[in-house]
Amino acid sequence: MQHIIVVNRVKDWPFEIDDVKIVSARQYLTDESFSELRKARVYNLCRSYRYQTVGYYVSLLAMARGHRPKPDVHAIQEMKSQTIIRFISEDLDEIIQRSLEPIKSDKFTLSIYFGKNMVKRYDRLCKQLSEMFSSPLLRAVFVRNGKKWQLQSLGPIGTGDIIESHRDFIAEAASEYFSSKRKPASPKKVQYRYSLAILVNPAEGNGAPSDSKAINQFVKAAERAGIETELIGKEDYSRLAEFDALFIRETTSVNHHTFRFAQRAAAEGLVVIDDPESILKCTNKVFLAELLSKHQIAAPKTLVVHRENTDRVVEELGLPCILKQPDSSFSQGVIKVESEKELIEELDLLMEKSDLVVAQKFMPTEYDWRIGVLDKKPLYACRYYMANEHWQIIKTDNRGEMSFGKSETIPWEQAPKNVIKMAVKTAALIGDGLYGVDIKQNGDKCYLIEVNDNPNLDAGFEDAVLKERLYDTIIASFINRIEAGKRGES
Repeated sequence: MQHIIVVNRVKDWPFEIDDVKIVSARQYLTDESFSELRKARVYNLCRSYRYQTVGYYVSLLAMARGHRPKPDVHAIQEMKSQTIIRFISEDLDEIIQRSLEPIKSDKFTLSIYFGKNMVKRYDRLCKQLSEMFSSPLLRAVFVRNGKKWQLQSLGPIGTGDIIESHRDFIAEAASEYFSSKRKPASPKKVQYRYSLAILVNPAEGNGAPSDSKAINQFVKAAERAGIETELIGKEDYSRLAEFDALFIRETTSVNHHTFRFAQRAAAEGLVVIDDPESILKCTNKVFLAELLSKHQIAAPKTLVVHRENTDRVVEELGLPCILKQPDSSFSQGVIKVESEKELIEELDLLMEKSDLVVAQKFMPTEYDWRIGVLDKKPLYACRYYMANEHWQIIKTDNRGEMSFGKSETIPWEQAPKNVIKMAVKTAALIGDGLYGVDIKQNGDKCYLIEVNDNPNLDAGFEDAVLKERLYDTIIASFINRIEAGKRGES
């Protein structure tokens, strides 16, 4: 694969690197030989990526030619987004605070050269930012807000703006960077049809949507189907374009890197489960309450609470009742209140984060149904029993440790027909992805509790009936979606 560094003026890049071609932006944009080049990585070191500048067009045309630009247009747009900058600052908060702690001033500019800085203490932070935005030369500006540092802005360092005293360091960093890119890849024994990235976070422990054994089963199922898989983390954000599909097996949230991964993957044309729209819909209980009401799907009596109608909660729902933070997951942010005093206290706390809170009538049952739905069809059926001496299926102690009630998996054909019908109908209102639909059954009546966009799939539990077929079915769905996309089908 050809490696090409693109600069505004060739004389601004005085370094020679083996097997790396240095060209001007104008040459790359106008020379037909680059249009005809099939495999290339393009390192865009232009001084500006502003819209419709030559730097912007270098990355844009590189994408159109099937080359791999660093940064690509999506990363360029994200550098300009204050929302994305804020999210990145939050994601990297721990490493930012640790790296910048010794600095006495209230503003700091970090120059990132191929993932490194002249001061080694900043290398870890440089590597993270460089990988997230896939930019070889990057300038990050941080400001101190009170006692905490925050990322304020990101932008490219043009080759013409390189500080003279930094040139030797940049030459060494570039040489090392491209040397690592030229390491021969180990030959593949299998010719894979497609590639699948699985987003995981080992730090989630038993709170993750899939345990390590289940993840291993997905990898094996993909290999059986001729799909290459790679487990990725949030530091691999810039690499999404390398894959054909993304499978999110980390707890999702809208204000979280999982949602940005889903958005970026969808924008790059990848098949992604679950897609950003499903995450947006499923992670907000206010949306779900409105959706169920509109389509007349039975649910425990529900009231969307704001500061002007808190007095209606007891009157309409009684006590005890359930309060739900709109974007909660894994039973967190879901509270059972027993008294009016407790109700007022908990509503005040929840409304510090959200102007709206969902309140529901308390409906105790021995277990909840969890129906897995994929491609608008039932996949598995489980009974999730309440945790020991608790009213939910998950119990979280004061240290954040989770304990779970037992579960029973049965063939979905043996589950009550009205439960399956409700699950499939509700999931179809969200989309055609992979969902876990939670339903309470009281006699012959069913009540929809919630729809999860990345339901648990753990070895020995949800796969207890289908075994390997559960994983094969999900991988087959990825293949069908990839091939439909190549045929131009939606």
